[in-house]
Amino acid sequence: MKCILLAGGMGERLWPVSRTLMPKALLKLYKGKSLLQNAYETALALTKDKNIVLVTNIMHTQEAKMQLREYSKYPIIISEPMTKNTAGAVCAGLTYLKSSRDEAVVILPVDFYIEDKELFINTINEAVKIAKSSSIAAVGVKPSYSETGFGYIKISAASKNGKKILQFIEKPTEEAAAEFINQKEYYWNCGIYAGKISVFENAFSKFAPDIYNSFSKEMFDNNLKIKYEYYENIPNISIDYAIMEKADNLVMAELKSGWNDMGSWHAIYKNSEKNSKGNVIYGNVLTDGVKDSLIYSSKELVCASGVKDIVVVETEDALLVCDKNKSQEINKIVSALKKEHSETLQVHKTVFRPWGYYTCLNKGEGWLTKVISVSPSHKLSLQSHNYRSEHWVVLSGTATVILEGETKELSKGQSIDIPVKAKHSLQNLTNEGLKILEVQKGDYISEDDIIRYEDIYGRVS
Repeated sequence: MKCILLAGGMGERLWPVSRTLMPKALLKLYKGKSLLQNAYETALALTKDKNIVLVTNIMHTQEAKMQLREYSKYPIIISEPMTKNTAGAVCAGLTYLKSSRDEAVVILPVDFYIEDKELFINTINEAVKIAKSSSIAAVGVKPSYSETGFGYIKISAASKNGKKILQFIEKPTEEAAAEFINQKEYYWNCGIYAGKISVFENAFSKFAPDIYNSFSKEMFDNNLKIKYEYYENIPNISIDYAIMEKADNLVMAELKSGWNDMGSWHAIYKNSEKNSKGNVIYGNVLTDGVKDSLIYSSKELVCASGVKDIVVVETEDALLVCDKNKSQEINKIVSALKKEHSETLQVHKTVFRPWGYYTCLNKGEGWLTKVISVSPSHKLSLQSHNYRSEHWVVLSGTATVILEGETKELSKGQSIDIPVKAKHSLQNLTNEGLKILEVQKGDYISEDDIIRYEDIYGRVS
């Protein structure tokens, strides 16, 4: 059995913690693990790591690789050059698996939570069994509450080969969602599909030929990065719209393990451990008379008093306050921010890396300042930048700097210039912390302006 994991999208309903460069799939919001790690663990219960293919945006490939190294020495990761929704991602995974077209494949989005993993695995195996003929099996779960943020499946009467799917309903109105709870033929669509690789290929060929015919194994470079020209012009469409709503060979396998899409603060609240007042608390928080709420602090002290059913989320550059039961509507705020303050959607001020972290202090036209903190006995990659120079000032600790093959040691107050395109590395070879002030200058200031040559964390392509 093969497995295609899908980890795409920012996760707008989890803003301001979820950002473009640190999306919901990589956030460790549940029991110290990310949604990606939880999904990969589940996939490993279905098959071996050599049969698991992750499809994600190239901006997230390195972080995903770091997280998956706990489970696989060489995780298979396909990097998309841009986001094109799930149809393109699935077709890319199928293209990679083309030589195994007679085998079954499970398509598994990573943004889910399950209560009973063993029962979940049994359901997936049943879905694969149902779909072994020429069908595609979708996994559905009976709604436990009214939810407008999920897609729904309408089925006919059950048969020995699963429940025939009659209709897909995409994110219904509040009135319709309330009615679906009491109607036995409606289920939440988990976005999980199973079937033979050849059956999925035939469906793409028939219903989405503009995607299917654009792809071939030549689309991948040696590092499984999809070449830009193969992705540039394909439709931005979900697999549901592209294939599932048009196919007539769909059946449903019912999931009874308990499932939830972890794409909103309400879902995080629902599936997290609560205190005696029904509150979910993260970080530096003080409450009095607060009930049934989620309060998250990344750094600053957050105090709340006499409120109920709210979500409060503090990050260094944004504060969110909303009705817990209306948290699905945060994407409206995100849409407004895209027009006005898009920087708060891109990246956090403090970004954690395997060697420590950096905090952005300020930014202007052609310049950026940040504080870099390097943990004891850690080092940044040997790298260069095509468009920016850097100036480093040691604030505390001792810095070992590799600059164009020469080694320099700098102590507190000393500084050094890093020219454009110069190969360099910042290292902390001591047992104490190291902090430097970095000033970047250039016509193009971006985290993607990095060429790595050597890296102890495996981030060199």
